[in-house]
Amino acid sequence: MNDLKEIIAGNLIRLRQEVGLTQAQLAEMLNYTDKAVSKWERGESIPDLRVLIQLADIYHITVDDIVNEHAEKAVKPKLNLDKKHLLITLLSVGLVWVVATGVFMILYYISTIRDYAYLSFVAAPFVSAVVLLVFSSLWGRRITMTLAASAVVWSIALIVHVFLWQFAKGVPIWPFYLVAAGVQLLVVGWFILRKLYKPNRTNNKVK
Repeated sequence: MNDLKEIIAGNLIRLRQEVGLTQAQLAEMLNYTDKAVSKWERGESIPDLRVLIQLADIYHITVDDIVNEHAEKAVKPKLNLDKKHLLITLLSVGLVWVVATGVFMILYYISTIRDYAYLSFVAAPFVSAVVLLVFSSLWGRRITMTLAASAVVWSIALIVHVFLWQFAKGVPIWPFYLVAAGVQLLVVGWFILRKLYKPNRTNNKVK
């Protein structure tokens, strides 16, 4: 059993370092604490089967590649995770703007609503921010989640501003920015609290 722990520990260290992840980053992806990851890598405990399957999926390998001893010519992940996530995010955001451009072109050639065609680009920042927030939530990056949530707040304020300017001239706009500022403070406060009160368990799953 000790040999198995050492083999798994060595493989986990090597694989994590090959993709450039810290213990904390990997822990967030698995929804465990970094102390749990540290115990696995020191050979003090072995991840359960579900976690081994998650790790194999993260590194694009099989569970056998984690639990068996390999020669120096080891299986490597197909693509650095950070680069893969960034690529997927950029492509998704790019798709949002392609769709916005298509909607703009369609509306522009309809004479009765041509003057409002630009509104597709007003909505695009909000949709882009939502996409960023979803991917940040999936991949557990607090800083990008905070930035994406902030972008959602201010893109909504922008939409309200433009629609009031276009369809309700004379209605004061500044109160909506005051509300947005308040929501922004709540967003920042929420993520700070999550950081400060993160459970500090050793080998248990983060609730």
